[in-house]
Amino acid sequence: MLGNNLTTNTEQDAAQGTAGTKAQPDLEARSDARLGTLAAQRIAIEGVSIEIDGGRFPAKAVVGQPTIIEADIFSDGHDSIAAAVLWRRADDREACEATMTLVENDRWATSVVFPENDFYECKIISWRDLFTTWHKEVTKKLAAGQRIALELEEGRRLLEAGLKDGHPSGDARATLVGVLAADAAYAEAAGDDAPADAARFARLGDPSVLALMQQFGPRTNLTEYKTLTVFVDRKAAAFSAWYEIMPRSQSGDVNRHGTFDDVIARLPYVRDLGFDVLYFPPIHPIGKTNRKGRNNSLTAQEGEPGSPYAIGSEEGGHDAIHPELGSFEDFRRLIAAARDHGLEIALDFAIQCSPDHPWIKQHPEWFDWRPDGTIKFAENPPKKYEDIVNVHFYRGALPSLWYALRDVVLFWVDQGVRIFRVDNPHTKPFPFWEWMIAEVRAKDPGVIFLAEAFTRPKVMKRLAKVGFSQSYSYFTWRNRKQEITDYLTELTQEECREYMRPNFFVNTPDINPRFLQNSGRPGFRTRLVLAATLGGNYGVYNGFEICEAAPVPGKEEYLNSEKYEIRAWNMDQPGHIQDDIRLMNRLRRTHPALQHFTNVKFYHAWNDKVLSYGKQTGNDFLLIHVNLDPHNIQSFEFEVPLWEFGLPDEASVEVRDLVHGNSFTWHGKNHWLELEPHSRPYAIWQLFAPGVPR
Repeated sequence: MLGNNLTTNTEQDAAQGTAGTKAQPDLEARSDARLGTLAAQRIAIEGVSIEIDGGRFPAKAVVGQPTIIEADIFSDGHDSIAAAVLWRRADDREACEATMTLVENDRWATSVVFPENDFYECKIISWRDLFTTWHKEVTKKLAAGQRIALELEEGRRLLEAGLKDGHPSGDARATLVGVLAADAAYAEAAGDDAPADAARFARLGDPSVLALMQQFGPRTNLTEYKTLTVFVDRKAAAFSAWYEIMPRSQSGDVNRHGTFDDVIARLPYVRDLGFDVLYFPPIHPIGKTNRKGRNNSLTAQEGEPGSPYAIGSEEGGHDAIHPELGSFEDFRRLIAAARDHGLEIALDFAIQCSPDHPWIKQHPEWFDWRPDGTIKFAENPPKKYEDIVNVHFYRGALPSLWYALRDVVLFWVDQGVRIFRVDNPHTKPFPFWEWMIAEVRAKDPGVIFLAEAFTRPKVMKRLAKVGFSQSYSYFTWRNRKQEITDYLTELTQEECREYMRPNFFVNTPDINPRFLQNSGRPGFRTRLVLAATLGGNYGVYNGFEICEAAPVPGKEEYLNSEKYEIRAWNMDQPGHIQDDIRLMNRLRRTHPALQHFTNVKFYHAWNDKVLSYGKQTGNDFLLIHVNLDPHNIQSFEFEVPLWEFGLPDEASVEVRDLVHGNSFTWHGKNHWLELEPHSRPYAIWQLFAPGVPR
């Protein structure tokens, strides 16, 4: 850029001579304008919590839940300043104003409750609060015995400016007018009388007047930060409990393919466990070419169903239903039945195709072809997945493929599906997701997208930024105390808290975690409690409740995986943990503290095998202890966080044991506990501050 503006001294002299005396005034005028603009922006506004990548992406919030908006706000000198957040729905003209308050160290904050599922615009403003500055300084002078006659006149003028420019109305205007009139009458009667100064200041500086002037007084050096966007989701995006099943395995008979009617018969069980989202892997027709057999065999035997992720056959593709599951009428009946049970159906959106998918013949330009004319199978070298092929998103596929994939999602939205778990989104272009999710939300802002992406942390976070409502996370592999603490601290305290909402799945059809393979029933209970109480969103793949853990030797995969065969499940077999699941989901529904994610705090338990943490929302305070060792009893001393209630170390709090139902009192800060993994590897306490009814 500099090179384009370089000129020689001779050229500059010639230009000045040609322009005569006109150039310099124009230059000065432009400089004056810039100077005036810069001088007016006297207050610094930095470190805005909802600013994601300089405003490139929206932050996230939830309908009806308080959203904390913070910023560093400060000015030169010692004058008082004030700040606020202006917010409005993107299509609205009028903005609401939320007053910000100083927290500490020039950090200001406010809480905004967004009322609707939509995009909102937010702008932070700040100004020098001259009346508060006046009030502070006059208070000090009066206390020092100084005369304040001139200061009182200055205060009157500030009040008059507030009446003129702040446009108060009703009682506020009447109050300020009355104060000015009473002060004028008193000043005339008292004359230049020093004792009268205090009486006048008591009237002009009354706390009620100060409060009105902080609202309507002059906003000197009003400084605005750029407009930022917040997307406000419906509650299910931030608080949900998912239960995953394969519909084809719901008949109870390995020799009979399950149907949507079989799933309807299972709805009471799922709802009784307390879940609110029932999630299906792909329900589309399954290809036959290179179909996988049991245990991921490369050769399927006669009658084996294949992987549901090999999408597409002569019966149709992504907008079709596998015929053995039922019809669209059956599916819509399932959607309605699930709704009657308080459940939403979530579908898998997997952008991959069987070699038999209709798109391959209809749109060969959407696929990669080898020099010999054969189609390129999906690969993760040295692995090959001969039963699926991938689309590509550029060259001849742009934009037609993008529109087709968007229309697939919108098609299922029209069928009543508003939640999608997206398979391997990190292997598709970020621009596609940003565009597609925005297109869907333009029709229905309540559609929820879960990113299944166990990948590099920055990639996971980018997917959340471009629009995904929820994200798989590394929780699945965080088992030790320090790594759980560190990971949750990252997710809840760093910038990603503003845009990334993890979904803590305890297992999936693809992932049989090694911890579960080796921990027995205690380990399943431990992971359940961690997921359900740490996460706003969490998920369970069926079989977890009966502690299913038989692995493919040496791998984090299930032996006899349901991905490649029909299974018949007995969820009531001995050793199941249904009661634990019911308890966790009941506590989540009844305790507001568990309905938020970023409110977790970790506390001292002097044992590396025990995790101690708490959650608080309003007066609802839960303290949770979890034995991370599935094999051994752990005894430990722990701290009762009395300081969270403003209590000294020797104080007492009332406690309710939410596992067993009994109540008692803890006296003092330090206590001992023992957790036996086979009887109850966790403890959940509700603490009551003094004066809070139980």
